[in-house]
Amino acid sequence: MANGGYRKIIILCIIVVFGVSVRMTETLLCVKAADKKTPDDLKLYAQSAVLMDGESGRVLFAKNGEVERPMASTTKIMTCILALELGKGTDVVTVSKKAAAQPEVHLGMREGDTFYLEDLLYSIMLESHNDSAWAIAEHIAGSVENFTDLMDKKAKDLGCGHTNFVTPNGLDGEDADGIHHTTAEDLARIMKYCIMESPQKDAFLQITQTKSKTFQDTTGKKQYVCNNHNAFLSMMEGALTGKTGFTGEAGYCYVGAVRQGDRTLIVALLACGWPNNKNYKWADMKTLVQYGLNQYGYCNYWEDAMQDQDIRILEAGKKRTVKDAPAKDGNLYQDGTVNTFLNIDDQDREKRILMKKTEAIQVQIEEKQEITAPIESGDILGTVTILLNGETLDEKPIVSGESIQKKNLLWIYRQLWKSYAL
Repeated sequence: MANGGYRKIIILCIIVVFGVSVRMTETLLCVKAADKKTPDDLKLYAQSAVLMDGESGRVLFAKNGEVERPMASTTKIMTCILALELGKGTDVVTVSKKAAAQPEVHLGMREGDTFYLEDLLYSIMLESHNDSAWAIAEHIAGSVENFTDLMDKKAKDLGCGHTNFVTPNGLDGEDADGIHHTTAEDLARIMKYCIMESPQKDAFLQITQTKSKTFQDTTGKKQYVCNNHNAFLSMMEGALTGKTGFTGEAGYCYVGAVRQGDRTLIVALLACGWPNNKNYKWADMKTLVQYGLNQYGYCNYWEDAMQDQDIRILEAGKKRTVKDAPAKDGNLYQDGTVNTFLNIDDQDREKRILMKKTEAIQVQIEEKQEITAPIESGDILGTVTILLNGETLDEKPIVSGESIQKKNLLWIYRQLWKSYAL
């Protein structure tokens, strides 16, 4: 060897993973319009009430929101959306004896009368006609019993675990599963589906926003006029849709939605007074909507979370590191870290949640304390989780940006060769 000396060969040991390191940070969201009102300050007439974010389904306020109660003609929002999805507007509906016998409020149809399905949807949503709802159910499913089974199935598919449909028109009834009932939270969730998720959401909104509808039976001999009884449509800016209801058991009920700017708020009210207090529901509706508008604003949580200086994201195809450290020995960093990144795309940046001023997004970073070579590009080395009030909103893996070779004898030989080559 040169100068008769010997170079020492140091065999580097493989690093072993002993556990994970967990760090938590918070990002506060400020809402300019927020006031000092708290949920406890809200004085409501309804025995059950829910305010829901129409986009995410997050419950923003609840008063006995999971208590099961009869819901009267608010039932008809489910009848309408199923008919829109399973039938055609040009379908001819033939009225049965039982449909014609339904009590007021009714269209006044008689056994054997025929109507177009689309016209009967205006009948149930504008005037809340009970005979029209019964006729629709029989047309769509062959019987009311079959139709209410479809209603129950749809409710369960939507995550409504405390709803039992016995009638398609909302009249009080009972079957083997109990009385006709729902909860304020389930009812709000059904409305969310009708206006935000259903493939027939536009048709649903068109019907429920119509002020007046004139139609005839299929023979053209009988003419009917239906006027919209949802007075809230003219009570607040952005009022989007809604359905009233009343029975002796249910009291006054209402489910509706308001859209202002980028916020869609849904309110469900059950047992909101009895005669002569039919206007209680309008007061509660205004109170809850205004509370939501004043107190809540959207947070793009990945965008805000990335303000954390301990996190670097993949932007426009560029890989960045979770930990800042100079590269050494082919991407193995001097402090033992590796080149890692989060794959955040434009769609992730648009993910958002409606939050209150006093709430904070939590960012939980879990990383392996020590890494074992070899590492392949794309290997998962940890996780970044976005939480709100302890509930996970989303998570992304921390992945290796490069491959790192194991430091075996071959690697050492190559390093020595590079040294001699110099």
